[in-house]
Amino acid sequence: MAITEGRNQRHRLHAAAPTAVTVPAPRVHGETIPTTGAGPVRYVWAAARIAIGWVFLWAFLDKLFGWGFATPAAKAWINGGSPTTGFLKGTADHTLGGLFTTLAGQAWIDWLFMTGLAGIGAALILGVGMRIAATTGGLLLLTMWAAELPLTTNPFMDEHIVYAIVLAGLALAGAGTTLGLGTWWATTPLVRRLPILT
Repeated sequence: MAITEGRNQRHRLHAAAPTAVTVPAPRVHGETIPTTGAGPVRYVWAAARIAIGWVFLWAFLDKLFGWGFATPAAKAWINGGSPTTGFLKGTADHTLGGLFTTLAGQAWIDWLFMTGLAGIGAALILGVGMRIAATTGGLLLLTMWAAELPLTTNPFMDEHIVYAIVLAGLALAGAGTTLGLGTWWATTPLVRRLPILT
């Protein structure tokens, strides 16, 4: 009788013990999908980070110096041109055109826009301050998207929305740690005090 009770008790304990359930990783054509923190995918995120960072930084440099790509030299910011006037005045016939055309050419808008382009671009290229860069970059892109409503080629989707989504992905994936200074940045005393700056 005692032996049977002992066996039953061991059986109950074994049945009650939690068992680890192994869920296989999703597979595509027999391959394991890598996570964002390991493998080649982290280099894809890093390349996307640097590429979008260059888009922002190049826009800043071209508007500042007028290198003739989107901004002629005569309209460069250093030559007295306004980096926001052309775009914002071009929104006059759009849904929110009244709001955006009143902002065109105002010095504080020019400074805010140019500081944003430079800061977001530099942060993305260096891989530091990814949360702030993604948030401010996303807001800037969504504002530019709103200025162009209604869109002429799609009911609601354009490159501004796509870039904003990718910026969110970059921040969530920790893309600043690969080919960037994100790991070092996270250990600085400033970022340790204010983790939002990671």
